[in-house]
Amino acid sequence: MALNFFDQFMSPVYFGIPLMALALTLPWTLFPSVTSRWLNSRTLTLQGWFVNRFTQQLLLPINLGGHKWATLFASLMIFLITLNMLGLLPYTFTPTTQLSLNMGLAVPLWLATVIIGMRNNPTHALGHLLPEGTPTLLIPVLIIIETISLFIRPLALGVRLTANLTAGHLLIQLIATAAFQLLALMPTVAILTAILLFLLTLLEVAVAMIQAYVFVLLLSLYLQENV
Repeated sequence: MALNFFDQFMSPVYFGIPLMALALTLPWTLFPSVTSRWLNSRTLTLQGWFVNRFTQQLLLPINLGGHKWATLFASLMIFLITLNMLGLLPYTFTPTTQLSLNMGLAVPLWLATVIIGMRNNPTHALGHLLPEGTPTLLIPVLIIIETISLFIRPLALGVRLTANLTAGHLLIQLIATAAFQLLALMPTVAILTAILLFLLTLLEVAVAMIQAYVFVLLLSLYLQENV
């Protein structure tokens, strides 16, 4: 039974062909496409307003040099939200529960921010490894600590997204299984458990959106330090 709980996090395979690529490309077909008409539909107008407001708030503290990342951040935010939300539907697969996918997104983007900082202003980028006013005896220790924290950033990005979504999905399945088993034995407890499951599902919807936002927000903070 314990193994069955974790089967939902296995990459789906059909006739020996992994369906991860299909799960990653499917969300893009759900968005309304831009038309040549002067007046857009309500859905497209709402989508454009949301993207503009999010991008404006995200890039507000970043210098003008970092505004080139606006399209990338907005696309990544919408992509992660869609993957997380679709994974809450029954009989679906959530690609963002795979650590390999999250690390594949986190490592290149984090490395790009570091390379930009080292190329544009290497003195300022290296200055983050040693806070100002550090005592001489603590300089080697702090440099090692700051270097480790710098390289842990992409790992923290990927693990945070994976752990939050995996824990939420697993908890939903555990409570749903308990409610189903208690339905015949204790109907009252089963109803209360079902109500708890409904509230937990609403919480997981919020977590799916918040984690996508946190992922992109942390990337923007890393970019802010190097621009």
